[in-house]
Amino acid sequence: MNIKHVFALLFVFTSIFLAACSEKEENKEGSESKEQQELKVASWSQPITEQTNLLVDEEKGFFKDKGLDLTVIPGAGGGDAIKNILSGQADIAFTDPGSLYFALDKGEKLKVLYNVYPQNVFNIVSLKEKNITKPEDLKGKTIGVYSLSSGTRQNLLVALNQVGLSEKDVAIVETGLLNFAPLMQGQVDATAATDTGLVIGKQKGLGEVNVLEVKDYLNIPSDVFVVTEKTFEEKKEELTNFLEAYQESAQWMIDNPDEAALLAKEYAIDGKNEKQNLEIIKLRNASSISELTEAQGLGALDADILQQGADTYQELGLIENRLNMKEVVNGELIPKP
Repeated sequence: MNIKHVFALLFVFTSIFLAACSEKEENKEGSESKEQQELKVASWSQPITEQTNLLVDEEKGFFKDKGLDLTVIPGAGGGDAIKNILSGQADIAFTDPGSLYFALDKGEKLKVLYNVYPQNVFNIVSLKEKNITKPEDLKGKTIGVYSLSSGTRQNLLVALNQVGLSEKDVAIVETGLLNFAPLMQGQVDATAATDTGLVIGKQKGLGEVNVLEVKDYLNIPSDVFVVTEKTFEEKKEELTNFLEAYQESAQWMIDNPDEAALLAKEYAIDGKNEKQNLEIIKLRNASSISELTEAQGLGALDADILQQGADTYQELGLIENRLNMKEVVNGELIPKP
């Protein structure tokens, strides 16, 4: 056998070996691709800084590592998120208790899986000069809200209700998302907002203020994960994997706020200012923790406080029917510490 034949045989064997390796790799990739489970989360908002842990899977792989191909669908309020799971456009709704109560009141069959933010992040802000230091001081005052259908109005009514006042005792006006401008200009005596909204307001020149935190009067969670009963029964494996991944991502953001603030610049639409990102992330980290989560792990659910919220909504006339939240709340899929 001459040297040409030797090289020819080596070329053939090498080609066969490389082709086999390539086919094996393709089969491996195809197998991995098949194993990825598609899951869609309908958010109440656009991709914003406070949700950085949910947005950075390309970078951190929390969900991918659990075999999930996660898609986050943006929305315009908690009602949007609920609509998306009812229509089959998404599997999980990232929504607020108010939107949950409204859907349940209409007869929708839903399950609450996980307590995203057990702390109520809504507040009522007034300039120091107004001397509003307790909800009772709001009587006869003009108060701004984002919109008449927003969580700011609902939580304002909750705070008033806790001290024996109602909507009739105040004047509520719709001021839009830039609701601190009317406060600064003296058009309203107080404005209902959120903790992160207050951070932005201060950066825009809001002076010394008094802040009434709704959680001091009724600490209804700010956001929860909700699914339809059908999805709960049919996708327990995917939902379990999702909750494990989300819990890990939330803990990562608690442990690494500076890294999260940096990544928010790339992944969040409001994330251009890294210093502001860090303030918002620290606030949202704090709202993820409660005495219950310290004892039972992130995401732990309290059916009793959600029941108090539902009863208050009914008392306020926001919903018609009495809801039984123990039939709705189901924390069996939440990872235990």
